[in-house]
Amino acid sequence: MMASPELKGLAPFSRKSLELIKQHIAKKHSEENEEGDVKPNPDLDVGRKLPLTYGTLSGGMVSEPLEDVDPYYYNKKTFMVLNKNRTIFRFNATSIFCTLSPFSTIRGTTIKVLVHPLFQLSILIGVLTDCILMTMINLPEWGPTAEHTLLGIYTFEILVKIIARGILAGPFSFFGDPWNGLDFSVTLFEVVTRFSPLNLTYMLQIIRTLRILKIIPLNQGLKSLVGILIHYLKKLTGAIALTLFFLSIFSLIGMGLFMGNLKHKCLWWPQENENETLYNRTGNLHYTEETENFYYLEGEVDALLCGNRTDASQCPEGYVCVKAGKNPDHGSSNFDNFGWAFLALFRLMAQDYPEALYHQILYASGKIYMIFFVVVTFWFAFYMASLFLGIIFMAYEEDKRTASEKTEIEPKFQQTIRALQDGNEVAENKSTQIEMKKRSPASVSTSVDMLEESTFGHKELKNSRKKCPLCWYRTAKTFLIWDCSPYWLKLKDFVHRIIMDPFTDLFLTICIILNIFILAMEHYPMSEDTWSLLNIGNMIFVGIFTAEMILKIIAMHPYQYFQVGWNIFDSIIVFLGVAEFYLTNIEGLGLFRHLRILRIFKLGKYWPTFRRLMLTLRNSLRALKDGILLLFTFVFFSTVFGMKLFGERYKECVCHVDKDCQLPRWHMHDFFHSYLFVFRILCGEWIETLWECMEVVGQSSCICFYMMVILIGNLLILYLFVGFVSSFHSYKDATTEENNEAINVQLAVTRIKKGINYVLLTILCRKQNAPKKTVDHVNDTYVKENASDHTLSELSNIQDFPRDKGKSSDTEKNTMTENESQSLIPSPSVSETVPIASGESDIENLDNKEFMSKLGHGDSKGKIKQSSSSECSTVDIALSEEEIVDEHEKSKHLITDRRRSSPSQMSKEHKKGKIWQNIRKTCCKIVENSWFKCFIGLVTLLSTGALAFEDIYIDQRKTIKILLEYADMIFTYIFILEMLLKWMAYGFKAYFSNGWYRLDFMVVIVFCLSLIGKTREDLKPLTSIKFLRALRVLSQFERMKVVVRTLIKTTLPALSVFLVCFMIWLSFSIMGVHLFAGKFYACIDQLNGERFSMSEVLNRSQCESLMYNESLSWKNAQLNFDNVGNGFLALLQVATFNGWTDIVYSAIDSVGVEMQPHFESNLYMYFYFINFVIFGLFLPLSMLIGVIITNFNKHKIKQGGSNMFITAKQKKQYRGLKRLMYDDSQKPAPHPGNKFQGFIFDLVTNQVFNVSIMVLICCQAIAMMIENDEQSLQVDTALHWVNSAFVVLYTVECILKLIAFHCYYFTTVWNILDFMVVIFSITGLFLPMTVGYYLVSPSLVQLILLSRVIHILRLGKGPKVFHDLMLPLMLSLPALLNISLLIFLVMFIYAIFGMYNFAYVKKEAGINDVSNFETFGSSMICLFQVTIFAGWDGLLSAIFNGKWSDCDPDKINPGTQVRGDCGNPSVGIFYFVSYIFIIWLIIVNMYIVVITEFLSIVSKKKTRSLSEDDFRKFFQVWERFDPDRTQYIDSSKLSDFAAALDPPLFMAKPNKGQLVAMDLPMAVGDRIHCLDILLAFTKRVVGKDTGMEKILSEIESAFVLANPFKITYEPITTTLKRKQETVSATIIQRAYKNYRLRQNDKNTSDISIMDDNQDVQTTKEGVCLDKAKEKPAIQSQI
Repeated sequence: MMASPELKGLAPFSRKSLELIKQHIAKKHSEENEEGDVKPNPDLDVGRKLPLTYGTLSGGMVSEPLEDVDPYYYNKKTFMVLNKNRTIFRFNATSIFCTLSPFSTIRGTTIKVLVHPLFQLSILIGVLTDCILMTMINLPEWGPTAEHTLLGIYTFEILVKIIARGILAGPFSFFGDPWNGLDFSVTLFEVVTRFSPLNLTYMLQIIRTLRILKIIPLNQGLKSLVGILIHYLKKLTGAIALTLFFLSIFSLIGMGLFMGNLKHKCLWWPQENENETLYNRTGNLHYTEETENFYYLEGEVDALLCGNRTDASQCPEGYVCVKAGKNPDHGSSNFDNFGWAFLALFRLMAQDYPEALYHQILYASGKIYMIFFVVVTFWFAFYMASLFLGIIFMAYEEDKRTASEKTEIEPKFQQTIRALQDGNEVAENKSTQIEMKKRSPASVSTSVDMLEESTFGHKELKNSRKKCPLCWYRTAKTFLIWDCSPYWLKLKDFVHRIIMDPFTDLFLTICIILNIFILAMEHYPMSEDTWSLLNIGNMIFVGIFTAEMILKIIAMHPYQYFQVGWNIFDSIIVFLGVAEFYLTNIEGLGLFRHLRILRIFKLGKYWPTFRRLMLTLRNSLRALKDGILLLFTFVFFSTVFGMKLFGERYKECVCHVDKDCQLPRWHMHDFFHSYLFVFRILCGEWIETLWECMEVVGQSSCICFYMMVILIGNLLILYLFVGFVSSFHSYKDATTEENNEAINVQLAVTRIKKGINYVLLTILCRKQNAPKKTVDHVNDTYVKENASDHTLSELSNIQDFPRDKGKSSDTEKNTMTENESQSLIPSPSVSETVPIASGESDIENLDNKEFMSKLGHGDSKGKIKQSSSSECSTVDIALSEEEIVDEHEKSKHLITDRRRSSPSQMSKEHKKGKIWQNIRKTCCKIVENSWFKCFIGLVTLLSTGALAFEDIYIDQRKTIKILLEYADMIFTYIFILEMLLKWMAYGFKAYFSNGWYRLDFMVVIVFCLSLIGKTREDLKPLTSIKFLRALRVLSQFERMKVVVRTLIKTTLPALSVFLVCFMIWLSFSIMGVHLFAGKFYACIDQLNGERFSMSEVLNRSQCESLMYNESLSWKNAQLNFDNVGNGFLALLQVATFNGWTDIVYSAIDSVGVEMQPHFESNLYMYFYFINFVIFGLFLPLSMLIGVIITNFNKHKIKQGGSNMFITAKQKKQYRGLKRLMYDDSQKPAPHPGNKFQGFIFDLVTNQVFNVSIMVLICCQAIAMMIENDEQSLQVDTALHWVNSAFVVLYTVECILKLIAFHCYYFTTVWNILDFMVVIFSITGLFLPMTVGYYLVSPSLVQLILLSRVIHILRLGKGPKVFHDLMLPLMLSLPALLNISLLIFLVMFIYAIFGMYNFAYVKKEAGINDVSNFETFGSSMICLFQVTIFAGWDGLLSAIFNGKWSDCDPDKINPGTQVRGDCGNPSVGIFYFVSYIFIIWLIIVNMYIVVITEFLSIVSKKKTRSLSEDDFRKFFQVWERFDPDRTQYIDSSKLSDFAAALDPPLFMAKPNKGQLVAMDLPMAVGDRIHCLDILLAFTKRVVGKDTGMEKILSEIESAFVLANPFKITYEPITTTLKRKQETVSATIIQRAYKNYRLRQNDKNTSDISIMDDNQDVQTTKEGVCLDKAKEKPAIQSQI
């Protein structure tokens, strides 16, 4: 328990205080008590300010020793000191190891120095100065002097701290704080180094960088946050161990599959003696090993990889695939040993440049190994990220909840102080109002409005606004409130009415939107007319905004105008706009033009969502300021540390990575480049720079530095990300918190709508005046005649769903009705049907009385359409009020017509209606038949799968092409027939009111158009829309429909947030146009693709003068900022970190418009992209995910907390899976009767045997780690025998278990797995001896044996933390499988679309022999890498080649009639952008599913709730104690029964006292009933919850249902009463014994008699004790 602060005064710490503490400690040691639960009060921690509850500080208490007010430290021999800021410092009072007495003058003086604020400030200034010096490569002349001075300051600080705190005096001594130990070590090393003859300058520079971390202990917030992060790190220990485990396993699998494969290259082979050279790799004289003889693709650094499999890459003619040379990427990308394989897997998990390794493996090993990358880069990386996010999110929410609880229990006096402050503010506003009344009574109403407005703005900004001196307020009120003349006041009132009018705000909103359009219209190249037009528009809008500001100042007074934050923002924009006119032509002041984008944010004043999000963002930044500062500190430290560690090496060894021996773009030689280097690592782009670093510096130091930056930096980033997501997770739509401007805009729009409606109604009324009156008269008469007992108000209560939301059944109906009312959301499940439309139902056979009786039956079920009378219809569609009246009118006219017609006509109509009704019923039965649905589903899959065969080789496969053409016709006719049947069964209205049926109708149209396109050549483009046929799969399978519905529910409410993020990107895109438009052009040599230097070509004119050489061209970058659209695409690539380096390089090399770029001439443009990553990517991403989580949880609560991504059937499977995961225990095999078998049984079931097997599995994995590609023959032989030994041992284990368990061995899945491993291992061991080692890989046996490592994840076998962490994944599998099906469908659709549009694109950039759109498999390979947001820039770059200079539009493609190899840039942009957006939404929801599942599991454990599994385990234990099923156990067994239960019902021994306190009823024979025990234990676990009685009643009713023959009994006593009886009997016996002893003293003559009586009494007492022992153990004494 936490020690609460005692409200007592502060007392000086004296010798008497110390003696009292010592006496108290001695007393505590002599007396046993239980106060170990007392915890320190966080409000009284070191570094916090002393709460005001302890009174004010007198002058004599500042910087003086005081008694510790925290009860936790009362026994710790500590005292505290407060400075004048009330900051708490705590010291040890004991004198241990050079610690002076707290009453020493020297120590007292040093304490005063230490606690003084100026001391800490001086140290902070010294550290910041030292940080600045460390960023310099070459120190100035005064640099060494400054360093010596700083060293003296640090030494003085250490001496002061040692004297004040003592060296080793306790937790508050000098070395009790680890930060002091770090500081002492750094200072000592610096002192020794500076005065040592050894040259240790390099080491000193590296060690001194640790001093940057001194910033952390100097800031209490940073120091506390470091402690929180360490706590998070402890929680992440299990997840880190699980990650390392999986990384190791996948690394071993990668070694077994790909070891040495990445060395296979295409080598030029002379044609002579070809037959010999094919088999002689190294002995042939013509064999050459030089890298120049390898085959290189254009623009590639590494040689082309190849493989011997049929699906691997093949070498061109004249080349042969051999294993030679080194691995690609400077030899770093390979699986040749465990270390490199582990690095490769870590890279894939981090998804850093995975497409390169992806292509290399597919080239060298074959396309089949795409499965390995799907598992690793998608599922494994996804789950690990979800796990880390879930743990950090859980810990962050716990801290947030603790902080909120702490805020709720703040002392009352703080609320009083706040109330007083608010009262002063109100009084201030009132005084202003009174003063204004005195000055001008005519302006009272206006002043009140302005004061209300100012009060609103003041409340909004009161936390950030600092109080000003009173004289400033008086001066402001005197000079900034203008009411000097009555004429001025009349003008002010007139202006106020105009400027505050709703139409004025609407006009200003339209102006802002138009101004945004004008800003977005700028592009390059732009004509003079367009440029002048945009400038005029800019001037007009600046004038409008200036007029708005002036008019508002006149209307509101300057004093009130500048009280509102939005008005200040508007005035800044006006000032910048006016300043731009005068300063835009001055060179170097063009910055004002870039600030035009601030006008976009003026929209926030009229946009509540934008305003609310910005307010949430501001509060988040304030709450996370310590985290942001800590991240900045860490980045600064890593920058300086890397610069000192690697800077000189980059300069010395640069020739290793650059052929011209120039520093690359990414290096650490200076501070700025080092900062960019670290920033890139934190962005997740680190592998390429790591390769260069290992070439320049070395492997070990680079990997250690990178791992430090990646792990610590990502932990900080995850903390901030979770913090922002949590803040936006609590975001609520601000429709109820709109400001005056937003309300005015809505009022203006409403008035315009009313005006338009009025004009339209007026025009219509003039034309149809007489008919309208007639219709109204008829309607009124009809309602009066036929609905007298059912008014419209009653009918309105019988609409879509009942209004009574208090009942759970009604709530479910409401949810269903809401779901079915949305587009694509209503979807009849397997048991649902769509009713026949009311407009087409047969009502001729109904008379007026029947119809009126049905209409008048007004119950809670609502008015049902006549279509519900169909036999096949199971869903009733409710009628609205207007539809009911229309049905009345239709029926009346129909009945009237029937009365006028003859009986013969009525009989004919009746027969026709019956025939029509029977036809529709038959159609309905057909379409609702389960076999028909299965048939349509099968046809849908076949029609979708047929699309995959239409690749570039379809013209060469004539038979398949003809079959597909006939199949298309058959599919079309089947779907048309299905559509006609549903039209007949349901009617048009019901059919087209269902979103899924509308989708089916669209697909039928697609089928028809594709057939029409085949008939004529000019309509052939219609066949390209065939890919839309796959959409029909959505409407046929409930699993996908559930996912789509959920995505719509979680995404549609976030559209306004998407729009806010779009506006943020728009501002960055416009700024990019201002900065880089027309500057990405360069003079390029087309032959080698290299750019000319600026010394050779200065600008465009010089390049064009050299264009007599056809290889030269003045070419623009494919991705540029020439317009806003291109800017959006460039920003998307930067956001996904695909191709972003090319964009950044073009930006920092840009010089000017039509100027040749120069290397890093515009270096500080890096900040544009850094700001975009932070404010355009990180924060908007947090916004979107937070809002999507909010919508997800909202709809999840509506559905009762169940998973939204699974169907009703899967929910049952989910419960079964949950039971399976929580309970791994199975019925044990019976013990055999044979002694030998019994001995074997005892052996294999022993825990030692199981542990031995787990150790054996780990040893086998370690043996695999030893293997490498270049190992000797002896090592190969040794590993072969080791694997054989493992196979023998596993075989022996299998045989022993077969002997022990017999047939029961195969009842366990794990045993079956082990048996299969043994069989395949033996087969793999002997198979190579028969068929050869070339057909069977030697690593096959190792991989088979490695599969047994999965036992570590088994419950009860491996670490429990692994099972707990795998539990969310296993429970999320049904939902994840559904989402994966949708992802596969989206990939399938886009793969077909890509085959139709990009199959013949020229192979370059990202399109190559492996990754292309020629076939369905290759298209899926492309889309998989886009799914993980990798490499799509290369694919788009190849598609961008749509010009004659880049491709050949007349190229003949063999085997087909299609000509050309050009791409379509616009189609490519739409293709990739839409796919990335859809996949991002789906994957975000995948993360949410796993994270919410993880959080729900953790919350259930913490809320002490009981599940069905807990009750099931309770009854399993009960069966052991009550084998006869009497529902009773003896009270003596209760203690053992409680100790045998599983948590949370488990009660550890000794538990007799707790059981007695439960007061359980006892029946005759000291027996206790099962239900009584269950209810008591449940109450103990659940606690005093509000819903506890309901839970207990549900348990009791469920028990009665499960045990209908429960024996009724009347309890005779309880455990507590029985205990009281026992204790009372003991007391009476002792009293009687004492009485007899006193009688013995009085009468000595009766000694013998008394002895006999005493023996009798002792015997009685022994008999009673024996009886008590026979009683249940629960009745024994505590």
